[in-house]
Amino acid sequence: MKDRPIAAPLVILSLLVFAPLAIAQTSPTPEPIAKPSPSAPPADYDLRWAVKIPMRDKVELNATLYLPRSANATAGRTPVIFTLTPYISDSYHARAAYFASYGYAFALVDVRGRGNSGGDFEPFANEARDGHDVVEWFAKQPFCDGKVAMWGGSYAGFDQWATAKELPPHLATIVPAAAAHPGLDFPFTNNVGIPYDTQWFTLTSGHASQQNLFADSKFWRAKFLDAYKQYIPFKTLDSFIGNPSANFQRVMGHPMVDAYYDAMVPTREQFAKITVPILTITGQYDGDELGALTFYRDHLANASAETRAKHFLIIGPWDHAGTRTPTDEVGGVKFGGSAVIDLNDLHRQWYDWTMKSGAKPEFLKDRVAYYLLASGNSGANGEWKYADDFEKLTANHHPLYLDATDGGGNGVFHSGTLSEKPATANHHPLYLDATDGGGNGVFHSGTLSEKPAGTGADEYIYDPLDVHRGEEVENVDNEKTAGLDQRRALSVGKDGLVYHSDPASKEMTLLGCPKLTLWIFPDVSDTDITAELDEILADGTRIALWSDVRRLRYRDSVRQEKLVKLGESVRCDFNPGLFIARRMAKGSRLRLVVTAPNSIFFEKNYNSGGVVANETAKDARTAHIRILHDAEHASVLDVPIAPAP
Repeated sequence: MKDRPIAAPLVILSLLVFAPLAIAQTSPTPEPIAKPSPSAPPADYDLRWAVKIPMRDKVELNATLYLPRSANATAGRTPVIFTLTPYISDSYHARAAYFASYGYAFALVDVRGRGNSGGDFEPFANEARDGHDVVEWFAKQPFCDGKVAMWGGSYAGFDQWATAKELPPHLATIVPAAAAHPGLDFPFTNNVGIPYDTQWFTLTSGHASQQNLFADSKFWRAKFLDAYKQYIPFKTLDSFIGNPSANFQRVMGHPMVDAYYDAMVPTREQFAKITVPILTITGQYDGDELGALTFYRDHLANASAETRAKHFLIIGPWDHAGTRTPTDEVGGVKFGGSAVIDLNDLHRQWYDWTMKSGAKPEFLKDRVAYYLLASGNSGANGEWKYADDFEKLTANHHPLYLDATDGGGNGVFHSGTLSEKPATANHHPLYLDATDGGGNGVFHSGTLSEKPAGTGADEYIYDPLDVHRGEEVENVDNEKTAGLDQRRALSVGKDGLVYHSDPASKEMTLLGCPKLTLWIFPDVSDTDITAELDEILADGTRIALWSDVRRLRYRDSVRQEKLVKLGESVRCDFNPGLFIARRMAKGSRLRLVVTAPNSIFFEKNYNSGGVVANETAKDARTAHIRILHDAEHASVLDVPIAPAP
């Protein structure tokens, strides 16, 4: 985006509420408007406009080249840094000027079909080959010393991994920030479509910038709300918006993870061959944290020990834009001044270390740097911490069992519990049911059934035709308070379930990756479910922590659908691997909200079991979703509580 505030999946920020469940920005986004770096020197660079770079298929990409100067004369050979962007080269002018002024040639390269580059733009499809060819072309230029590196975040974070998988010989290092990952956080989340796609495809339509239209959040919110209320088929959203898009229709033809998306990212074999130094950057409220950490984990899982030692990870507290221009708060959640580090300067030090034999950046005290948010919401005392192994760092588990058997669950003030004690052992549960009018006598009795009843305390009802949440909760601009806003939780009644833990008896540290296992007994063959985890301070303030969304037909695999058989209970795991690091205040409770998305910012599932993108109101089925928590079906929240020091 431009260095300003969009997949935790699920939230709202500067340009859009990607989903109402967290505070990340939807991905990918254009470069935030760059603010001057505290260490920025006076601009001192040369410029070469309209540099044409031939690709192997004869298409020419356009670059704007910034060259360093010395004593008013063009400097000698230097490493080249470039960013490959669909957001028009001028978006990154401040970054390019900064690095050129520090002695690096820096090139802003438009991807094919965008800016002044030739060819057609097919998102994520051509960056691997094109990135390779750009690296090797720059390596041969008289101003280059043979070393080529990359810079950028979001889309420009993805294309660093895409380029690296092609193993260009002269690629010296990559620094992927907030890297979008096709098939994971774009163009859907866990195969659940997002209307934001149409907004992004409008931004990247044609060759010119559509930044002002893209940034008109009132327009997009109004159009998404209209589509939601009119129950239009999701596959027609592009035409409904007013911009029929071949790219949108292309991803409609690939509604689940498949070979189309696999081809865009490294294979296991390619990860094993990527041996250059890497600095991965993401944030706890980054909408592309899922993508960034997946690339990181996959590389470490396949790399040699020597290569793993050269891969560093930074997880700030930031949102998507903050992974390039950090801020001290997002959506009302305060991080503190220590969160604001000079990432331009850190990049420069990294490039100096990896390409100019400079000193290792002092900030990188160990292979993993993460920001531990302070308790409460003052931002005071947040601090950077370090570890040498991310998996060991996040190996913290503390089970809390869901229970609403006392008649609660359907609302914040009538909630169920998150208990440290599981359900009483019962090797063969029989469920009481008298819903057909029986129960009042020996000859008019209820039943003891091996299947749970259709109704119960921890049951919620999802009616796809109910539009109150979109109209009353999401049709507002809450950018500045998204991380604190409780309207969604407060709107939950019979259409969701809420669980609270007991107040914490002492301050504790949440450090790791929450996950949730739900045992579900639905009366429909498919539905969508969201889970949101918050900290509720003693004074009632909400702090967004984590969220996830799942489509039940993909509960076993995002690569194959499996509809639920009626009368069957199924397990669904919410385990995206998203990282949190926060001191939980004494007296705080954890709140878990489970409900259907039923959101203007998600593709609507009408519960019919058909092709979701084709569904309309005529396909709607009201779903009764029961969350089980007996001894054989433990629905449990795994909270990463770190051991006391």
